[in-house]
Amino acid sequence: MNLNPVPKIRQFWSDASRILSISYKPGVNEFKRTLKIVLLGTLALGIVGYIIYLIVELAINF
Repeated sequence: MNLNPVPKIRQFWSDASRILSISYKPGVNEFKRTLKIVLLGTLALGIVGYIIYLIVELAINF
């Protein structure tokens, strides 16, 4: 059993460096579009969760 963590750390650093080298900073329009999508998804999940909460509360109180 190899207990030396150095090769795994080197592999992780290599993978992280490769990912950072091919990534790019999004433009303003792309950032706004992504922000809108994330906010709409969060809002939708919140509404669904609240509806489920109301159904459970009504079921318990009857």
